Amino acid sequence: MPLAALPPIESPRLLVRPLAKADLADLMQINGDAAVTRFLPYATWTSPADADAWYRRMADIQATGTALQLVLVERRSGRAIGTCLLFRFDEGSARAELGYVLGRAQWGSGYMHEALVAVIDAAFTALSLRRLEAEVDPRNAASGRLLQRLGFTREGLLRQRWVTRGEANDVVVYGLLRDEWRRGATATAANPGVADRPWPSAKPGP
Repeated sequence: MPLAALPPIESPRLLVRPLAKADLADLMQINGDAAVTRFLPYATWTSPADADAWYRRMADIQATGTALQLVLVERRSGRAIGTCLLFRFDEGSARAELGYVLGRAQWGSGYMHEALVAVIDAAFTALSLRRLEAEVDPRNAASGRLLQRLGFTREGLLRQRWVTRGEANDVVVYGLLRDEWRRGATATAANPGVADRPWPSAKPGP
């Protein structure tokens, strides 16, 4: 069975929904920023042609049933401010990998934490996944902190895992299990005043 499509997900400030071609104008500003794409496995976009090529690539990957490309829309402005990707879906193991990008103007706002709480919860409930994984460049300290706040465990270092822009880079592997997420949700329900817990009822972090 392919990875099932998700309906739009609402959080306090965001709408997380499937990618549409109309989003490319907003995403061009995000992926056209070298500071944003520094640790991504693709080059900074320099033209609408780059955006179109990425869109076609995402459509092809989703057509295989192994990925879902989602867009983070700021409800107040109606603009796409980032993306989230579930990919490398392994049906037999009920496992997928998580990727995400946020525009520089929104860094430090808690938007990605808010979005990922919603997406992770949907992955473990609506999609019945058992495990989520993420690979992060060790130099991307902010991303590592975000995953750990969400309950992910740092599981190891893969040396020279990817070659990007002609350079071999290490990655840190993080993992989160469905049972761990459920335990976190139960703990939050029992202690609603604990603000730093990352589970669905928690307030967005900084």
